[in-house]
Formats: sequence, C-alpha cells, structure tokens
Amino acid sequence: MIVDCHAHVFQHWQGDCGHPSSNVHLKYLQKVVTRPSARAFRFRDGKEIKPSMLFHPGQNTWDGLTDVSFRVGRYGQLAFTYEGDDYYVQYLPVGMQELVCPPELIIAQMTVAEVDHCILQAGGGYGAMNDFNAFSQHQYPEKFTGLLHVDESLVDQPQTLAEVDRAVKRLGLRGLYYAQDFSRHGYSRNVDHDDFRPFWEKITGYGLPVFIELSSTPSYDLAGYLTNLAALDALLSRYPTKRFLLVMGPPVGHFGNSGSWKFPEDVLSTYKRENLQIEVMFPISWGGVWDYPYPQAQELIRGMRDLFGATKLIWGSDMPNVERFCTYRQCVDYVRRYCSFLSASEKELILGGNAAELLQLQRKSLNINEKEH
Repeated sequence: MIVDCHAHVFQHWQGDCGHPSSNVHLKYLQKVVTRPSARAFRFRDGKEIKPSMLFHPGQNTWDGLTDVSFRVGRYGQLAFTYEGDDYYVQYLPVGMQELVCPPELIIAQMTVAEVDHCILQAGGGYGAMNDFNAFSQHQYPEKFTGLLHVDESLVDQPQTLAEVDRAVKRLGLRGLYYAQDFSRHGYSRNVDHDDFRPFWEKITGYGLPVFIELSSTPSYDLAGYLTNLAALDALLSRYPTKRFLLVMGPPVGHFGNSGSWKFPEDVLSTYKRENLQIEVMFPISWGGVWDYPYPQAQELIRGMRDLFGATKLIWGSDMPNVERFCTYRQCVDYVRRYCSFLSASEKELILGGNAAELLQLQRKSLNINEKEH
C-alpha cells in the first residue's frame, strides 16, 4: 500500500475556510507567501519579482504584514497590489482555475498516481480544516485519514483544549498537525513552554501521533532553526513514548546544500531520537530548482537511509500544491522508480509501511512498479 503522509483538501479560499473571518484567513495566506519557494510575477508584463513588499523587513509577526489588498485570485494565484501595480504569487498549480480542493479531486489524482491512501494535514493557510478533514475521512475512509489542527500559540486556552476533545471524540480525527510558526501571536513561547504542558498531556493521553513542522522563524536563519529544533528536542525527551513525524524533513538549505548531509552533532542526535520519524519530501521545496527525477534529492534520500535507516523515513507529497513543480505521479516516481539504491523492502517502508504503522492503517501489498516510462 502506498501512503502519502502529506496531502490537503480544502474549501474555496475566497471564503473564511473555518476561520473567524475571511480576513483572518487572508492574513494566514499572506504570511505563508512572504518567503515562498513559489514564484511571483507582475501581472502587466509577467516579470518575475521577489514578493518582499508583502512585509516590513525585520517584522516577522502579523503586525509586519503590509496592506497591499492581498486577495485570492484564480489559476492558483494569490494576488496583491503595490504602488499601483498588480502582482501575484503562483502558490498553487496554474491548472487550479479555482482555489478549492474537494476530496474527489485528490482521489482522482491518487488513481492516476497509484497512491492508495492519503493523510490529510491542515494548517492556517489552508484553513481551519478539522471539520472538512473529518468529512473527507468519513466519506472515504479507505482513502483518507484526517489530522486535527489548532492555533498553536493558544493551546493553553480552554477553548483550544476543548477543540482537541471535539476533534478526537466527535470528529474522529486520528493525529495532530502542529506548525511551529507562532507569527500570529508572537514568538515569546516555543513548543516546549511550560504553559503548553496540559495540551501535550492531552495529546499524549489520546495517543495521537504528532506531525510537527519546524520553521526557522522568527529570524529566518540557521540560528532560528536550531533554536526551534532544540525546543522540539526538549519535547521529544519529555515524552519519549510519544510518536512524532518531522514534516518536510531536514532543511536542505541549512544542512544539504553541498549535495550531502552535514549535520552538527546536536542536530543529528535530535534527528536520531527513537520517537522521531522524518518526512521524505523534496519536490515542493526544491522542484523549482532541480529537474525531475531529482537526482540531488535521490542522493539526499540515500544519505537519510544510511544515517537513520528506512524505518525512520516516511514519504509525503504536499498535494495539490506540489503540482506547481511536477505531477503527482512524478512526485511518487522519483522515489518509487529512480531510487534504485533502495531495496524493495525499504521502498515498502518509506512509501507506505511506516505511515501505515504510525496511523494503524490496514495494510495492503505495496504497488511498486520498477519500470521506467
């Protein structure tokens, strides 16, 4: 069984998408694209630009976002106006004429790519998707497993703890997606803060696996990432039996730019913790730089296998977003067909077995086609 540990369904981005208002949703989206791997352009002549006008330099909370009439466009575009000119970030694939992704769209993509099951992640930019993830999971239980998401900065609040109870007991969501970016409310607390202990105790009590995505905020540099990784390490140590998955995997820009991994010892010791697994996910962040079938990514996967073993690694795509760089099938095949250094049993673990074990999914035989087309 091939399992994608990182996919999304979402309601039309023109609306509030579960947030208190569409304005809140737009703030999340604007923050997401202040430093995107997606490309940005000027409407009138197609000139490529850097979207630095979306925020004030050095101000990395929502207070630093500029007023540029940020809005949801069409064809995968998030648009804005600056000094009389219109611009857009090509955040979703051009073929998405409307910025909406119902479960049936992902199922159609899964059929062509020969993916059996998707784990539905969430996050502020996509919307407050607990209800929609649960709807998709209950409509298509053989295809989807939904994760819950809450505002990470407010997990010490009673209403947030109540939402966790609702998401698990009433909605039946089966894991937690936790983004580490606290830009909405400021960076005074990190994931391991004592105020958040009741939240983590609740997650532990429910036995939910945690899909945690680390950023390098607020400084957007190596020092920022190392600070956030140290906070995660404290959490891993505090809850040694709690299962975590590092979403997006190690940052190539910090540790893999030479073509192979070069991890400081303290970083490596965190990545090697027994209760941490690592997502294998390169096209979404480097597909605009590297060409399919991503030989650079293949070498980094080899390095991860050699350092951590295949049981540590779980493949994910970030569908439908990844299709701005490659097709869904290509996102599977750069591992399934081109990582020839992986044995069949290692591919089975990375492409499905490890995720199935983490979420306790019913196992099927893995469909690995070694032939190239």
